[in-house]
Amino acid sequence: MSTDTSRPTRQSTPPPAAADGHLKAGLKNRHLSMIAIGGVIGAGLFVGSGAGIAATGPGILLSYTLAGVLVVMVMRMLGEMAAADPQSGSFSAYADRALGRWAGFTIGWLYWFFWVVVLAVEATAGARILNGWMPGVPQWAFALIVMAVLTATNLFSVASYGEFEFWFAGIKVVAIAAFLVVGGLALFGVLPETHAVGTENLLDHGGFLPHGIGAVFTGMLTVVFAFMGSEIVTLAAGESEDPARAVSKATNSVIWRIGIFYLGSIAIVVTLLPWDSADVAKSPYVAVLEHVGLPYAAPVMDFIVLTAVLSCLNSGMYTASRMAFSLGQRGDAPKAFAKVTSRGVPLIAILASVVFGFVAVFFNYTSPDTVFSFLLNSSGAVALFVWLVICFSQLRMRRILEQESPEKLTVRMWLYPYLTWATIGLIGFVVAYMFTDASGREQMILSLVAAAIVLIAARVVETRRRKALA
Repeated sequence: MSTDTSRPTRQSTPPPAAADGHLKAGLKNRHLSMIAIGGVIGAGLFVGSGAGIAATGPGILLSYTLAGVLVVMVMRMLGEMAAADPQSGSFSAYADRALGRWAGFTIGWLYWFFWVVVLAVEATAGARILNGWMPGVPQWAFALIVMAVLTATNLFSVASYGEFEFWFAGIKVVAIAAFLVVGGLALFGVLPETHAVGTENLLDHGGFLPHGIGAVFTGMLTVVFAFMGSEIVTLAAGESEDPARAVSKATNSVIWRIGIFYLGSIAIVVTLLPWDSADVAKSPYVAVLEHVGLPYAAPVMDFIVLTAVLSCLNSGMYTASRMAFSLGQRGDAPKAFAKVTSRGVPLIAILASVVFGFVAVFFNYTSPDTVFSFLLNSSGAVALFVWLVICFSQLRMRRILEQESPEKLTVRMWLYPYLTWATIGLIGFVVAYMFTDASGREQMILSLVAAAIVLIAARVVETRRRKALA
């Protein structure tokens, strides 16, 4: 399998029109800015964080900090490559050039697989909320409706995706900002019926680490996957008006985005309320809002979670289709995936991704504990695989760029290569720790099986390609 890194660099900046088979630059700077800000805020923060708090205690703050450090490092590396050479395939395209076609093929298809499974998860979650509001309509019908509506949005134009995501992300950002203000006032006893709590909830219920230091790493497994999606802005940058500037801005702001939205809001939850409260485990943000006396806290949070779900669903369709488009361009997927409409939309790539998503939704209802469980678990560790590939790609791409186009290195990884290797070590530790955790072990084993299958497919495709050229 070829590991040649001397292949010419692909088109780095897409043309404004789509007539020549390229994506159209239809995303505005405000779209990219909001995608970057809202990309790290998923439904997992509002709902899934409760399980992490219950399993870890106040020490979940350390879990978020460690995972946040990983994301910051990885995004800095990815930003370095994306600012120098914006690509619709992002890290998959860089792996293709830096590590070999086998790497770009494998990580590209695994990433696509991850997001089409996410489509099913988010469509079902959204349908569950809508069914609670209108119980007369079956859940599967709502899942079908939200998938169909967002598919139509993505098929229309990239600008329509950007506009929907702008408002979805805007609602999430406003919601988190309001939560931080209300929660902060409650911490200091400013609001009626509240009193300053100090550190009592952080230290008095079994201590800061009630389940020991190992629980921090167990909690980190949950947190890592909540951060998946931060990299979407580097894929979307290829369809923006100024890709290099958009990537640079997004990577420079990732620290405060994670610090404020995740660490800030989780700190309010575990400081204001006892970590072992059943209400916190069930829905931490609703528990806080009810604690401060906000009326209709549960319906308000349901609306916010629904927005987060639709945002994730919208971005999942976009991300999966653009990765499929990039794979098609590079000959690692059917050529039809690389064809675009007059509006610059990869029609076949979108439909293929959505069809698989619909199939996964079907299995989620018919075989949730067998087929769908396998799909979910076999994509569970893809985030870690993606991050490792980004790290190794950056090690090689830095040397390539310094030799060929040093002026393009407008974003640089800090303390290269030492921090890159330190990040690889930390990710490797998380991978190893997953094998000591029951649920993590299952996810890692099945994800490795999925990776092995895709890797074998990569070798088969490469062998056929060589025979065709012989």
